Amino acid sequence: MADLNSTFLGITSPNPFWLASAPPTDKAYNVNRAFEAGWGGAVWKTLGEDPPIVNVSGPRYGAIHSNERRVIGFNNIELITDRPLQVNLDEIRQVKRDWPDRALVVSLMLPMNEQTWAQYLPMIEDTGCDGVELNFGCPHGMSERGMGSAVGQVPEYIQMATEWAKKHARTPVIIKLTPNVTNIVPPARAARAGGADGVSLINTINSIMRVDYDTLTMWPATDGQGTHGGYCGPAVKPIALNMVAEIARNPETAGLPVSGIGGITDWRDAVDFLALGASNVQVCTAAMVYGFKIIDDLVQGLSDFLDDKGMASVSDLVGKAVPSVTDWQYLNLNYVEKAHIDQDLCISCGRCHVVCEDTSHQAISHTVNGVRRFEVNDAECVGCNLCTSVCPVDGCITMRPMTSGVDPRTGQKITSEKRNWTEHPNNPMCNS
Repeated sequence: MADLNSTFLGITSPNPFWLASAPPTDKAYNVNRAFEAGWGGAVWKTLGEDPPIVNVSGPRYGAIHSNERRVIGFNNIELITDRPLQVNLDEIRQVKRDWPDRALVVSLMLPMNEQTWAQYLPMIEDTGCDGVELNFGCPHGMSERGMGSAVGQVPEYIQMATEWAKKHARTPVIIKLTPNVTNIVPPARAARAGGADGVSLINTINSIMRVDYDTLTMWPATDGQGTHGGYCGPAVKPIALNMVAEIARNPETAGLPVSGIGGITDWRDAVDFLALGASNVQVCTAAMVYGFKIIDDLVQGLSDFLDDKGMASVSDLVGKAVPSVTDWQYLNLNYVEKAHIDQDLCISCGRCHVVCEDTSHQAISHTVNGVRRFEVNDAECVGCNLCTSVCPVDGCITMRPMTSGVDPRTGQKITSEKRNWTEHPNNPMCNS
């Protein structure tokens, strides 16, 4: 059996699955229930100054559903904790005392002045928590007050606040980064320059879900008006994975410990984050949609995967896929794959033919000798993978490599010699 024990910045937990800072970690009742269910750790919902802020007493959440009514995108306009600071501190102390083997990190958001950080950090660490996570990612409400993503979008502010925190904190300092930037590397680089022990990402993405089709006002709304919120859930996972991988592979940020967040719903999602450079993962939306017991599937699935791969621990998986991530210009342009349709699995729905005929390369025929049958024309197939993406039958259409011989589309010989974009004759900047 693989060892699922996890160590992140010296903080140990029985597995790498933490609850992210959010409504599920708002109070001791929730966190106790989560730890009873088996979660390895939790990041307490973001604390701020006293007196606490006031949240709206109306719709805070919105969702995008699949045809099966499954939540694939989730939006919220909830702010940081609206409970008194001392109540939170007392409950954090109690939870850590009762669950010494679980990771308990406290999320924190404060104004941009060192005096405030110097005042609040000792109070928070006095609870016995394992570390602090500085929330520089919240995109709504708090950003309008000069906090949250208003800090996370300015590398100089990130470095400044990180330096303050490191000056006055004794425990590890994690910087939670916003995805509402064009390039995640400068914020991560600023966190490292400020002395951060690690980063977590992604926080939520600026979003408006839709309008009310009767009133033609945005939805959800509070007394007829709404505001942009933070988007999360399975739909944001590809964005999060890209940002995690960019930090892991960039020479200026490589080696910076990462806690991965964004759309993690099952164990496969966790494998994706860990293999692309995260040391552990944080979950929010899935717990809010399915409840805390999903931890059973997460733990069992990851354990079985590690066993199947012959890996002894979670750390064996961390970063495994990072060397395979590169820039487009370095892809091998001599490598060729073609689509193949398994006729035994094909249900003759025709979706592959329609999308290829209408929007791609007209490489899939729909009749053979007058019979309805879908086959790939290798001479036209460019291996784009569109047909595989839309096919409703798993494994019916697969991509097959052609590592030798002649490319039927171009008539050119396929060689084993790797050639990238900068060397390709079709590149106008190529001397050849």
